[in-house]
Amino acid sequence: MIYQFLANGFEEIEALAPVDILRRGGLEVRTVSITGSEFVESAHGVTVRADVTFEDASDFADADMLLLPGGMPGSMNLKLHEGVRAALLAQAGRGGRIGAICAAPMVLGSLGLLDGRKATCYPGFESHLTGADYTAELVTVDGNIVTGKGPAAAFPYAYTILSLFVDDETVKGIKEGMMYVYCAKTIHVSVNQHGLHYNSSRRQGATHGNRYSQAVP
Repeated sequence: MIYQFLANGFEEIEALAPVDILRRGGLEVRTVSITGSEFVESAHGVTVRADVTFEDASDFADADMLLLPGGMPGSMNLKLHEGVRAALLAQAGRGGRIGAICAAPMVLGSLGLLDGRKATCYPGFESHLTGADYTAELVTVDGNIVTGKGPAAAFPYAYTILSLFVDDETVKGIKEGMMYVYCAKTIHVSVNQHGLHYNSSRRQGATHGNRYSQAVP
């Protein structure tokens, strides 16, 4: 069983893309709300219904992997939740797998789980990866811990996690079925031929940078 913790203020694509891709791969994934309700509101005001509340979940002893999506204040809410912290420490203590993306690796850093490990995170959160060797990669795997850089890394992060549980042909088939390989090739060619142009004036409601500039204790 793979568990994905959800807190108010989570980043949608970082939470739901891994759930989608892992389930396509035949893995059992449960979303766990830490809000006290089965409903969780994302950083952009999208309300989702989790599979189970933290209080009604097991002790996570059956976890093949625990996942933390990023987003703010979602990552901070995960960091401050004593139950999540205890579950992560127990998972690490038995050598179980853990994944965190974007701002969420700071939760692992606060628990000492990144000491001596390579890890990545959203730019600006490097100082919270206590003891880690920051890689700046889209996805970094070091032993039983997988970290992702940010929203654009959600798909490679999810496929990397999937590859830990299923064979390469299964991963390849899902990538092709979701047109991931086609998109990656097309974007690469487009950028090389025309350059990458980004018009900041068109960022309607794009508060990602503002959210992530919040001070983190």
